[in-house]
Amino acid sequence: MKVVNSLKTLKTRDRNCRVIRRRGRVYVINKTNKRFKARQG
Repeated sequence: MKVVNSLKTLKTRDRNCRVIRRRGRVYVINKTNKRFKARQG
């Protein structure tokens, strides 16, 4: 999992990427391609 400042670039890399808020942190997850995972902050 990458920790990045901006999730917008990671969100646009694959069309199955979803931005989700969990416990005050923002995550990008992808069910079909597991390598697109990121966390902000």
